[in-house]
Amino acid sequence: MRIRRSVRPVHTLAGILLAAAVALTGCSGADDTGAASSAADKAAAGDAGAAEAAGEGAGSSDSKPAAAPTLPVAHVIRTASLTVRVEDVSEALGEARTATEDAGGYIGDETTTRDEEGAEHTRVVLRVPVERYDDVLTGLQGTGRLLERTAKAQDVTDQVVDVDSRIASQRASVARIRELMNRATELSDVVTLEGELSSRQADLEALLARQASLEDRTGMATITLTLAEKPVAREAKDDGPGFLDALAGGWDAFVTVLRWIALAFGAVLPFATVALVLVLVWLRLRRGRRRTLPDGPGQD
Repeated sequence: MRIRRSVRPVHTLAGILLAAAVALTGCSGADDTGAASSAADKAAAGDAGAAEAAGEGAGSSDSKPAAAPTLPVAHVIRTASLTVRVEDVSEALGEARTATEDAGGYIGDETTTRDEEGAEHTRVVLRVPVERYDDVLTGLQGTGRLLERTAKAQDVTDQVVDVDSRIASQRASVARIRELMNRATELSDVVTLEGELSSRQADLEALLARQASLEDRTGMATITLTLAEKPVAREAKDDGPGFLDALAGGWDAFVTVLRWIALAFGAVLPFATVALVLVLVWLRLRRGRRRTLPDGPGQD
């Protein structure tokens, strides 16, 4: 009986050692397989691990009381177009510049032209902070007679939120690639990771440029102002002719009549001269003929 009791513990210990050896062999095989995997697979595994960690964090947060949802800040692109008729374009343009600069904005593109009647037209683009958009717009309308107004508002909140989220994810992805590059020991892995890093950095720069564009368009409103000079001369004629206009018109008519008389006299003068010469010649011949005629019988 003593011999049987001593054999069982020996068999049990041998089984435990055999299981431990198998486990160690499996771990070493797994390590060899992981070392042979490509760098791109490591990056994908890192992304998956981050996603699982985020999921675990979300699962652990479910046990806590949920906080009140916060509404995202609205991001709106505001644009407007104004056409105003003014007495003096240069003066009105100066007032628009002053109002824009006082509001913290700046002047963009500017174009000035003149029509066939000499009236000046100026088109200028104004950029003002959205907080002062309504005040500046109202002030510009008061510089003259409003001919046309167009205002638009485009909500781009979804685009801003999406770009911000993608930038955060892309930055985390770039950081993971950099970490893998620091751990890489083989040249092939380094080359693969460098290509992946360049691609992800290019995507990140594109997202940052789009974010800056959205921030500029939502932070600064755009106002396109067109200033048209008032045609004063045409409106003065529409009021009807005055005394001076009648006097000037009469004088013009008098001068025109005299001119036509002078032209007619000049046209007739050569013919009148010839006719006068012929008449004088005829009268002279007639007088000479009378003198040469004989006297009558009563005179003998």
